Amino acid sequence: MVVLANPSVVDQIPLLPSPGHRDTFAAVPVVDLSRPGAARAIVDACERFGFFKVINHGVATATMDRAESETVKFFAQAQAVKDRAGPAYPPFGYGSKRIGLNGDMGWLEFLLLAYVAAVRGVAVRVLEKMAEGLGIAPVDALSAMVTEQGSDQVFRVNHYPPCPALQGLGCSATGFGEHTDPQLISVLRSNGTSGLQIALRDGAQWVSVPSDRDAFFVNVGDSLQVLTNGRFKSVKHRVVTSSLKSRVSFIYFAGPSLAQRIVPLPELLGDGEEILYKEFTWGEYKKAAYKTRLGDNRLAQFEK
Repeated sequence: MVVLANPSVVDQIPLLPSPGHRDTFAAVPVVDLSRPGAARAIVDACERFGFFKVINHGVATATMDRAESETVKFFAQAQAVKDRAGPAYPPFGYGSKRIGLNGDMGWLEFLLLAYVAAVRGVAVRVLEKMAEGLGIAPVDALSAMVTEQGSDQVFRVNHYPPCPALQGLGCSATGFGEHTDPQLISVLRSNGTSGLQIALRDGAQWVSVPSDRDAFFVNVGDSLQVLTNGRFKSVKHRVVTSSLKSRVSFIYFAGPSLAQRIVPLPELLGDGEEILYKEFTWGEYKKAAYKTRLGDNRLAQFEK
């Protein structure tokens, strides 16, 4: 049991074991979008982990650095100034510690914004490579869901301040609790501070993802898991904060239009293969997902 000298500092924030060197996930799949084998590599990573790193993605380093610099400036402002940009719901704005509307808490502050074109372009390229690797035609069978008019997308900026009150205690504050993302895919970039963890072996093991400021990381979301009838796995992940370093991350959530039907794609079903999920629209799933707590199995109610 950990006894804090100043418990109000992390009031209501769950604590997690501090990551050690042995927890590092050295086998993160790396996909070079400029190489011919990218499509097959993406499919393999989605089947094995639901997670991979993208390099040679086409987003200029200067663009990423400027976004990070402006983000740091915003979060460095006085709390009263930041609060004027809130609340975060609905649908865009500033929020702090309270994640969603169902009681989840984290050691972070965040902005919800309209999407950024450069990161959206990475998502489109990844989805087109997925379609190629899966043998789905046309090439934009998946990417069209996020480029069509009315597609439901959001760009999230998270800031995880250091939590020095926990230094040397062997535990860390939860920055963002364990969850899966409900959309098709999520595209993430962070500064040089680690903290992202993904679950392996159905949550039996949590591993830390080494940070890489020059790359993007891609998560498979619940909707893509359904479209592939479970072939791709929606990866469970979380963020553990540092006691000494702040972490800034940018996440683009690629979602379809609210009316888009989410059902296993016929081209991916083998002869006699059982369909694992009931048909629903993205709007129906989004509404149901955002009524749950972070760690809930959101897809359970849609399983056959």
